Parts: sequence; C-alpha cells; structure tokens
Amino acid sequence: MAEQQPKLLSSGNPQIPKGDGDGPVQQYIAAMPSWKRAVGEELDAMVARLVPEVRKAVRWNTPFYGVEGQGWFFTMYCYKKKVQVGFLNGANLEPMPPKASKSGDVRYLDLFEGDALPDELEDWIRQGAALPGERVF
Repeated sequence: MAEQQPKLLSSGNPQIPKGDGDGPVQQYIAAMPSWKRAVGEELDAMVARLVPEVRKAVRWNTPFYGVEGQGWFFTMYCYKKKVQVGFLNGANLEPMPPKASKSGDVRYLDLFEGDALPDELEDWIRQGAALPGERVF
C-alpha cells in the first residue's frame, strides 16, 4: 500500500500532525509542494549546520526550530506562491528581517520561486539562536 501524502491546506501549507524532533520536520519538508521543497531542505540544512544543538518540532502545521532552555527562534510556512520564514525574535536582529508582524518581535522573510537566499540569512539564524526565543509551547 502506498504511503499517503499529507493534505495541503487551502493556503498551500502541508497538514502535518504535531510532533517533536527531526522526523515531523522532515515529513513537513517532504510534503512541501513543487519548488518549495528545495527551499525547505536548504533552510533546514542551514539551521542544522549553523546551530548544531537545534531542537525541532512541528506545531500548527509549522516547523519550529529552537535551542533548549531558550525557546523557539525560527519557523517556515508554505503559501501558494511563497515560503514565509519567521524569526520569532526578529525585531532584535541586526539588521531586522524585512517584513513586520502584528505579533510582538516576530519578523518575516518571504521567499518566492527563483529567489536566492539573502546574504543576511545565515547571520539572522546565528543571532536568533543566541537570543532568548519564544516559549509558544
């Protein structure tokens, strides 16, 4: 029997059950549609390389990346035409990621098909991991 692919929500985001660890995050990335999967793989590998002690989880159909005892600092979410990267402590990063949020210190970076990852991304990940993150769960 073939393994069933996760359902995509109306936004285009994979519907993945909540779970802790790398497994649920890899399940999410594998379900990212079309060009977005390569972006998800690249982002996940970058965070793992830059933050060797990273913790991973999926909540609310969203992968979260954090550091034990500090909270969560990084997320990604699929939309029909973009991957939105969330920096949960982004208002404290230098320079700040480009897109503001209605929620606290969160800042976003929208990646569209064909976009190169910005030069600041690695530095934002390093900074975010070093700062207190959000304790959303």
